[in-house]
Amino acid sequence: MLNTEFKKKFDAEPNIVKKVGIKNDFLFFMKKMDSIENVAMIGALLKVRNLEDLQFLKKTENNTNSITKTSDSERSAEYPGGFNILRQEVANLFYTGGVYTETKTVKANVGFIVEKDGSISNVHAQGDNFTFNRQAEIALYSISEKFSPAVVKGDPVRYHLKLPLTLTIED
Repeated sequence: MLNTEFKKKFDAEPNIVKKVGIKNDFLFFMKKMDSIENVAMIGALLKVRNLEDLQFLKKTENNTNSITKTSDSERSAEYPGGFNILRQEVANLFYTGGVYTETKTVKANVGFIVEKDGSISNVHAQGDNFTFNRQAEIALYSISEKFSPAVVKGDPVRYHLKLPLTLTIED
């Protein structure tokens, strides 16, 4: 509907300079709408993940919830297809339009826990750019597959992983 209204206004305008202005207004408006949608989606996603994390914490006891260190596990947590497939999926889910930076390269280390059932929780990105960190967290929470959990003495355990991410913005 908005596209149609802007198009009508654009087509009705005889002045080329004003047409360019209308087109720029439309592009600016759509970018703002995209940003608003993204903020709403982030809020909804974070609310859902927070509720899930709280429910999980209520169900489990602290003594059975310890996080396994790399050296203690027989088998570490693995993403189906491997770490490179995980990177590829995160890159595909990453919303670069939501990253605001004045530098060409931004980096973050995203830490998360692979739960006993293979789901992920406690995703936290650390880096110099707040918006990049949040987008990285959202992308990781949005992955489609579950991990195969880490195993110690034949039992699945919680396992901490880190995923380093870098975004290079090209002109």
